Amino acid sequence: MTRSSIHCQISHSHYLKWGIHFDLANKKDRVEELDRTMEEPGFWDDPQRSAAIVQESKKLKTVIERYDKLCGDREDILTLIELAEEEQDVGMLSEIQEAADVFQQEYEALRIETLLSGEYDKDNAILTLHAGAGGTESCDWAGMLCRMYQRWAEKHGFQVQMLDFLDGEEAGYKSVTLQINGMNAYGYLKSEHGVHRLVRISPFNAAGKRQTSFVSCDVMPDLEEDLDIEIADDDIRIDTYRSSGAGGQHINKTSSAIRITHFPTGIVVQCQNERSQHMNKDKAMQMLKAKLYLLKQQEQLEKASGIRGESKEIGWGSQIRSYVMQPYTMVKDHRTNEEIANVQGVMDGNIDPFINAYLGYLQAGQSE
Repeated sequence: MTRSSIHCQISHSHYLKWGIHFDLANKKDRVEELDRTMEEPGFWDDPQRSAAIVQESKKLKTVIERYDKLCGDREDILTLIELAEEEQDVGMLSEIQEAADVFQQEYEALRIETLLSGEYDKDNAILTLHAGAGGTESCDWAGMLCRMYQRWAEKHGFQVQMLDFLDGEEAGYKSVTLQINGMNAYGYLKSEHGVHRLVRISPFNAAGKRQTSFVSCDVMPDLEEDLDIEIADDDIRIDTYRSSGAGGQHINKTSSAIRITHFPTGIVVQCQNERSQHMNKDKAMQMLKAKLYLLKQQEQLEKASGIRGESKEIGWGSQIRSYVMQPYTMVKDHRTNEEIANVQGVMDGNIDPFINAYLGYLQAGQSE
């Protein structure tokens, strides 16, 4: 790449408008408003309100600081380009290109974060995987996806709790529920909701034939507030069961695990990670209320737009993403057409390109 092409790379017109794109003026006005609020007498009398305001202020200031740093980095790169041209120093080209690539990555990361403006995007996420068509192969696929999301969370500094799991007979999981804690965890992971399809030569098939497996991924925000959702006792069944599998010392081996079935909707939630039956019941009830709340919101949206939602089976024709390991290697998202040839990298947690493409896809749909 030449100096002129690098100059073009970071002088692109969208960078000249990024202050508007990031809504910097309104963010700065909001920070000033929050700072005035924090200076008011009695601000700390309401710990919950004060903590929320401090957190919002901190988040906004971080965005502004990152934006200012990007502006400085861009000016530094342009200065290096001018210096290299003046001195005709071709040796500076690799250094300039590296700085330009880092700049673009940081810009894109910040741009994507600004898309996380949904009501629950900032919340922790609860992600549940269910093995579908394919038997042992699908259970193994659920285990592979579980590891993928755990690795992704680790890369982002998020904490992961396994709330519930049901081991497969030979490998993997029939179902597994993870709680992923971190700022914007739900905003990122909402892109993963849907059916994930795997194509590979199965290690469980003695004939070495290629096999297709499916796993559904359900993602919901971990809504901690007391939701105004009424649940009649006659509408649910609460079952207790013994925690399953080799969960380690933190899994209680008594019958303290809880499963709640909601008859009107067919929703089933489970929790076995907490240290007592009472705590598992509270967590499962919280998850049920959150699911019912989101379902109600979705129904209202569909009614307003005249769209009837259809639940899809965990099988052919319903997948959002395909992971192909044979006869070629490719992971493709069918909503955005984003493709990555490095399947192993994706399975090691490199799913950000898919997440970013989906957030951009949502933004494009909202602006139409």
